[in-house]
Amino acid sequence: MRPMTTDLRRSAEHSDRLLIRRLDELVPKLMRRSRIDAWVIAAREYNEDPVLETMLPATWLQTARRRTILVFVDRGDRVERMAVARYAVGSAFESAWDPSLQPDQWGRVAEILEEVDPVRIGVDRSSTFPLADGLSASESEQLSEALPNRLRERIVGAEAAAIGWLETRLDEEVDILSEACSVAHGFLRRALSGEVIEAGRSTTGDVEWWLRQAVHDAGHGAWFHPTASIQRAGDLVRESFADKPGETVIRSGDLVHIDFGITYQGYCTDQQQHAYVLEPGETSAPDGLVAGLSAANALQDIVMAGFVAGRTGNQILGAAVSSARDAGIDGLVYSHPIGFHGHGAGPTIGLWDNQEGVPGQGDHPLWPNTAYSIELQARVGVPEWDGQIVQFMLEEEAFFDGSACRFLDGRQTKLWLV
Repeated sequence: MRPMTTDLRRSAEHSDRLLIRRLDELVPKLMRRSRIDAWVIAAREYNEDPVLETMLPATWLQTARRRTILVFVDRGDRVERMAVARYAVGSAFESAWDPSLQPDQWGRVAEILEEVDPVRIGVDRSSTFPLADGLSASESEQLSEALPNRLRERIVGAEAAAIGWLETRLDEEVDILSEACSVAHGFLRRALSGEVIEAGRSTTGDVEWWLRQAVHDAGHGAWFHPTASIQRAGDLVRESFADKPGETVIRSGDLVHIDFGITYQGYCTDQQQHAYVLEPGETSAPDGLVAGLSAANALQDIVMAGFVAGRTGNQILGAAVSSARDAGIDGLVYSHPIGFHGHGAGPTIGLWDNQEGVPGQGDHPLWPNTAYSIELQARVGVPEWDGQIVQFMLEEEAFFDGSACRFLDGRQTKLWLV
């Protein structure tokens, strides 16, 4: 594949315009939904808050440059945003600090907050979500020391606003995510084909590194190393994802599985699909494998049918597990949000080793305009393999608009053949 050419200047300008739209449209709504009157986001270079990283202009390359403090204050008719920083923060945040007048950066933050007199001051701290826990211990201490007692007592965690900012997508972002999924599907389709897999010669490691190289050569990034694995007649079921198989030569009759994701224009993908390597004389996969994939598709439908605004991840999980049991599907559900981060902000919907509900992260509610990796597996006995249990592990990106959940670029409904 020829390297992708990108006009970086135009791409940066587009990114900054989108950032300003997000700041204008989302922050006021999220602050009011979270009942905070001021939001202070602070970080130092090389220890950036995950939220702050996504609010910086493209030319900053996600670095805080010494110390950057972003302050949002709700004035009632508008939410004002400003930067208390040594450098101007693009066009999105006007500077609110003149060191010649107030040498103490945190002292300037205190002056702003005293003038506003907010009832609740939100900061990024959370014992539940790492992505909402970006305020370091020392920065928290310095903020607290700078504020008078009456304001210090008003500091609260801004977890809901931070997660809302990271998880909520504008229409334009949904289009980018859909395009990202399409691009990633292209790599995945090639990897699960004769272009990459030669029975008896290619290894699972070869497939993994082909994907890494192809993505790199095309000018995209990767947020995790892909995993290729096989299941074949006579194998035992792998009960734990921690028990990772070593590099294996792919043979005829194998069911090949890939878990793969890219970063594309600042957004992540996460996908899993399967291919069957034909035995000599075969023209299709065994019926039992075909039926297994169909069972996994049915489980996808069950999970997505449970997406209702306001339900928690644990409630969606519980409904899916119950419905799957009623449908006779032996499955596991471990879906997660996706967006700026691969394992993104929002409600966790099961873990592969916890199907009873995930305290904390699973208690977060489902909000409209959010995206998810519908990740799961159906375990099905395959008659052609003497009833052996085979794990059909699928993962595809989907978007919830508040009323329905849909795949962003389709899903695998038939086994690829090699």
